[in-house]
Amino acid sequence: MTASASGAGDRQPGAQGDAYEPDPRRWRALWVTLVAGFMSLLDVTIVAVALPTVQRDLGASPAEVQWVVSGYALTFALALVTAGRLGDALDRRKIFLLALCGFVLFSAACGAAPDITLLVVARLAQGLAAGFMAPQNSALIQQMFRGAERGRAFGYFGATVGISSASGPIVGGAILALADGMQGWRWIFYVNVPIGVLAVLLGRRLLPRTRKSGRGHVDGPGVLLLGLGVLAFMYPLVQAESGGLSRLWWLFPVGAAVLAVFVRRQRRLLARGTTPLLDPRLFTTVRGYAIGAGVGTLYFIGFSGVWLVFALFYQNGLDYSPLESGLAVTPFAIGSAGAAVVSGRLVDRFGRRLTVWGLTGVIVGLGTAALLLRFAPLNHAPWFAAPALFVGGIGGGFVVSPNITLTLRDVPVRMAGAAGGALQTGQRLGAAVGTAALPGLFYMVLSHSDDFQVALFVALGVALATMSTSLALAAYDWLRDRRGRAAHGECAEEVANSPVHSRSL
Repeated sequence: MTASASGAGDRQPGAQGDAYEPDPRRWRALWVTLVAGFMSLLDVTIVAVALPTVQRDLGASPAEVQWVVSGYALTFALALVTAGRLGDALDRRKIFLLALCGFVLFSAACGAAPDITLLVVARLAQGLAAGFMAPQNSALIQQMFRGAERGRAFGYFGATVGISSASGPIVGGAILALADGMQGWRWIFYVNVPIGVLAVLLGRRLLPRTRKSGRGHVDGPGVLLLGLGVLAFMYPLVQAESGGLSRLWWLFPVGAAVLAVFVRRQRRLLARGTTPLLDPRLFTTVRGYAIGAGVGTLYFIGFSGVWLVFALFYQNGLDYSPLESGLAVTPFAIGSAGAAVVSGRLVDRFGRRLTVWGLTGVIVGLGTAALLLRFAPLNHAPWFAAPALFVGGIGGGFVVSPNITLTLRDVPVRMAGAAGGALQTGQRLGAAVGTAALPGLFYMVLSHSDDFQVALFVALGVALATMSTSLALAAYDWLRDRRGRAAHGECAEEVANSPVHSRSL
């Protein structure tokens, strides 16, 4: 039987002490966290459109300039689970504000970097700050909201995740167009500074403090093991364009072995009564968490790589400017934004079925766009594909937000930060796989056929296959829920009709 979203997380073992008193400032506080989260996620993709000008202005090699994007993604993913656990153990508000201050400072350092080495160092530090900030977002939502309000809040959060991922090329192209000329790329980083300073000032006034639970222990060896395991998986992926997959493939089994040791350690700590870095019960006893994490990871493999493939197709194949390339995929972002906000109000009613509908919409929309861009005349193809991208965007809006809500809704508030960090780590790993594999496949097909339409069609086909796997997992969860509800209903009917029950009435 599926627990309802209206506080199911508060009935989990160990969660009874998480007293809830509605904060009258909670909605204003939510917008502070969403703005900060939007900046940190936008910076994953926004810089990609500026790489050619960064390389030219700083005289960098292709391998060096690639670290401006991949270095940020790497340190972002490394920090997530540890940052979430620190927020749970100490004070989510304090961790969030310190990380936001660091993000603003390192954004300014990126904009002022005189050479590629200092730019890469600043980006690594900026990604680390973003990684410490991100899990506090979902944890603060669970702390500040309950019931139907939590679904609405996660709806806004899901819209932020989806829009920031899809709109990076658009925003980056617009900034480059407005700051035309030498060194214009620096404004991609400088724009974070005034917005971030305002968010810090408002956050100090509006964000609630975390009640101390007495669970201040943080597993240091676990932090090291998890970091090494994630690094082993991420490093070959972020080095993919310079041959990292062929040179560093051996790191994947090493990473799997390290993570296996990490899991064994977490189970041993739990058996001894010590608080682990990542509680294994999240995946074994918290309803929907393991499947939700799998759905999100698989979806982000296809979703994240798609936008780089579209950018390569439009800019290299059709000679679009970065801004024109971003505008060509705007219909998806518009559809996703509207649907994500609405989905937060519907997830409590429809549950996992909403994710199934959403994934179906994404697959139908992107699949139709792939066919149109493959066979339509190139000079008209983007116009033909726009309605299909809009449909896909609507579907996407019903994926990210409901999946986050369904995955985290039964998590006890005391574990919210670590749970949110682990969920986002899976998404970041999925995004790293997608952004490495899909552009690589695009270039591989292009090297054999010299046909941009064929290369796009093949790359999108692989992305859709991955999303179909995510759909199959979501459908399995939905059907299991239906069977569970049916069995519970039959059991209740048998009890009601039993002679003992009738006499008691």
